[in-house]
Amino acid sequence: MTRTPPLYAMTKGTLGALARTVWRPTVTGLEHLPRDTGAILCPNHLAIADQIFLGISTPRHITFWAKAEYFNTPGLRGGLNRRVVSGMGAIPVERAGGRAVLDAFASAVPVLRSGGLVTVFPEGTRSPDGRLYRGRTGAVRLAAQAGVPIIPVGITGTDRIRPAGSRFPRPVPITITFGPALPEAGHATGPRDFRAHTDEVIRRIQALTGQEYVPAYAR
Repeated sequence: MTRTPPLYAMTKGTLGALARTVWRPTVTGLEHLPRDTGAILCPNHLAIADQIFLGISTPRHITFWAKAEYFNTPGLRGGLNRRVVSGMGAIPVERAGGRAVLDAFASAVPVLRSGGLVTVFPEGTRSPDGRLYRGRTGAVRLAAQAGVPIIPVGITGTDRIRPAGSRFPRPVPITITFGPALPEAGHATGPRDFRAHTDEVIRRIQALTGQEYVPAYAR
């Protein structure tokens, strides 16, 4: 199992404790998380706060992806961002796609094979309207490369913390539900498999959240 970065642990014990006190998220299905082996967490994506609540609800360290700009922006602010994301154990990813995405995958595979947890939002971006959108196959491709299972995760309520027009966050109910693992995703062998397993991941997320499904990619 990978080591939890000190900054991650400190943030979880301070800001995380505050978030748990204010929002008191309801967390179920933790028994589906492996204790010390690698897995990919695949949640729906409603808001930036999804990462925060997923992190404080999971007893193990989670590796997230972060925009490459956070790692290479010059200046005082850039240096601070770099220290924070590096200290949290994040993996840089270029948003241009193509070869850059493959490089991010290459960085994630050793984390998974050494027993770590990596989060991949299968929708690829935040939902623009609270509905659940068609999944992109990257998470299953990564699972197949690393030989690890995928764990679907359903998140509700984070899109209502700070709705459009509100100045301050609201103490709304938040739920995080971990579903049973899909070990077969780690054995996918080709494009047809990748698509079939991705669709199954999305179906399981929908069963956890009750969201309306949209058979198109979110933009």
